[in-house]
Amino acid sequence: MDDAELEVRLRNERYPRAAGYSARWMVDGSMGPNPVWQAEALVGLMPLEPGMRVLDMGCGTARSSIFLAKEFGVEVWATDLWVKPEENLRHVADAGLEGRVHPVYSEAHALPFAEGFFDAAVSIGAYHYFGTDDLYIGYFSRFVKPGGRIGIVQPGPVDEYEVLPPPHLTEYWKWDFCAWHSPDWWRRHWEKTGLVTVEVADQLPNSWQDWLQWNEACDEDGGTPGREEARMLHTDGGRTLGLTRVIAHRN
Repeated sequence: MDDAELEVRLRNERYPRAAGYSARWMVDGSMGPNPVWQAEALVGLMPLEPGMRVLDMGCGTARSSIFLAKEFGVEVWATDLWVKPEENLRHVADAGLEGRVHPVYSEAHALPFAEGFFDAAVSIGAYHYFGTDDLYIGYFSRFVKPGGRIGIVQPGPVDEYEVLPPPHLTEYWKWDFCAWHSPDWWRRHWEKTGLVTVEVADQLPNSWQDWLQWNEACDEDGGTPGREEARMLHTDGGRTLGLTRVIAHRN
């Protein structure tokens, strides 16, 4: 698919800020549902101010980190285990953001930051890989100042599944989808610690359609996440799956 066609396929009026970024740039950095769209949806309810220090946990190829730094004037620590910092440093340099986006290589349970260092922390499409542990929010939240916000977006069902896998999704189910949870599940999971107060726990409006639009464009372009995930979303038709958004502040 040429770049002009890709721009048309990924035009989405729900994300006006993301429209200022190359569709090719977003697709070439893909590791799941569009992280720039998700970051825009998150920050719509989680205001960031210029000069804030922001942790972007599980940033992948740093697309979300670059977007946040450019759009909101924040300083971002782009932290990931799967993508080496030298690779992300190239992306950051290409965006002209050296000194404002800092690539960090770290496992989620061994973060190299001081307690209270960040004004806010986000995780786009990654938190479910490490954050379902009952104790993890207690660890993660310590790096944010009291009153600072923590926000995540990732795949999840509207409500918790009564059966795993859901019968209509058996053909597409992978074992690690068991870490996908509903907004209410995340609210309870975080608030039971008493360490944070959840302000928002919802499913992004029309998110299954956005996710499907992204997957189909990536598939036709020959990239990831590919055809099977798109078929799963078609089959589900928004009955259960979408993108879960959770925002809390540290008590």
